[in-house]
Order: sequence, then C-alpha cells, then structure tokens
Amino acid sequence: MQDSALQPILLCIGGHDPCGGAGIQADLEAARAAGLFSACVISCLTTQDTCGLRAYWPQPEARIEAQCRLIFRESRVGAVKIGLLGSSRISRMLVQLADEYREIPWVLDPILSPSLGEGFLDAALLNQIRKHLLGRCTLITPNLSEARLLSGAKDPKACAQKLLETGCRWVLITSAQETEEERVVHRLYGQNREAWEWHWPRLPGHYHGSGCTLASAAAARLALGMEMVQAVEEAQRYTWESLRQALRTGRCQLTPNRFYFLNRP
Repeated sequence: MQDSALQPILLCIGGHDPCGGAGIQADLEAARAAGLFSACVISCLTTQDTCGLRAYWPQPEARIEAQCRLIFRESRVGAVKIGLLGSSRISRMLVQLADEYREIPWVLDPILSPSLGEGFLDAALLNQIRKHLLGRCTLITPNLSEARLLSGAKDPKACAQKLLETGCRWVLITSAQETEEERVVHRLYGQNREAWEWHWPRLPGHYHGSGCTLASAAAARLALGMEMVQAVEEAQRYTWESLRQALRTGRCQLTPNRFYFLNRP
C-alpha cells in the first residue's frame, strides 16, 4: 500500500499515568478528540495519582527505539508528541530519530517536574534536552517555570528567545501556574520574531494533565496539516473547555474531561 493511502497518525512517546489524568492516556484522548488515531510508546512507568507522583521507572531506550521504528516503517506518522522522558539516554535516542524523520513535526512537552510529588529531572537529562533535543523540535510547550529552567532567562520573551536560539522553531509558553490573576496568558513565539498572545479566563480548580492535553491537542492538529498558529489556538480552546468541564476522579486534582463534547444534548 502506498503511504498516500494511509491515514496520518500521531505517535505519542511518554509516560504511563495509572490514574489516567496525564501521560499517554491524555495524549491518546486529546488526539482522538481531534479526529486522529494515535500510536503510543511508553517511555516511563510511574506510580502516581491525582495527588502526585510517588515513583517512576524509565524504560530501556533500545526497547523504545524498536517500537518507534516499527511504527515509522508501517504507518504514516503525521507528527510526534514527546512527553515524560525519564532519562538522558532516552532523550539521546530520540534526537537520532528526529534527525532521521525531520520532515514531520516534533512536539515536546518538556515535563521537568510534576505539579505535585517527586521530581523527574537530573542534570544529565536537563543538559541533553537543552543542548540537543530542543533544537530538533518544531514546537515546545513549557510552562513559565520550565521555560526559565531550560533557558536561564526570566521573563517570557527572553526565555523564548533563548529557546529559539537552540534551533526550535516555535515556543508556546503557558502561565497558568505562575500567577493568581483572573486571566491566564499563553504566548507563542516563532523564529521570525513574531509573537501571538492569548488571554483565557482563569478556572477555579487545579488540574492533572492539562499540559499533556494542550501539547497533544496541538500536535494532533499539526499532524492533520493545520498551520501552527491555528493549531495552537484551537488546542488552547479545546483544553480550556476540557478543564472547564473537568471530572472529579480522585481526591486531589481534577481530571480534564477530554470528551466533554460527547455529553452535549
């Protein structure tokens, strides 16, 4: 069968969250809500719930690579979304894959620490992401704390400039966790020095998997051929509505309702 006859898919590489709020399940649901089928490769197993992360176990990079290559050979991958990595070895392997498949969009949600619980990051992984992985990405979606850690800068514009200098083509910096103001500001920066800004009403809750949802929703739209600014804007609108209609599935953070539209009369 010719590749042109195949439906595009989103390849999701990320951690498994057993409570279903974040990680691979969030990726698959956000992509399916956009009308896209996804393939998934688990980079990291975790013990976590809506109250936070307890432990995590990165998977062998050779196993991850073998699964990814099989999917690339068989399917028409329209985009790749990367979430939790867990180790510098996994990041290094993905750099090699990104160099081989540079014609498709690569979207990185740089998960450096969970919103609650233990941290993921070590110095080797941070160094590998900064020096190598960022420059292979079409879009990265850090929150402001992650952008500061990755760039060494402070304000969003300066952070974005430093991150774009790595070779990354687009940077979306989110700010929901940084302030308690009534409106949340998300900013998109491109290599041509243009910038876009969106203001969203702040929702009252705390959410498990909001960043995964946003990054995957954007990646899915890129896989379907949408232009970057439109993909990011639509992904934000979808994510905001998923959070507005979030579900109480555990004791702590709310879970995004990524299929909220199925409840419409």
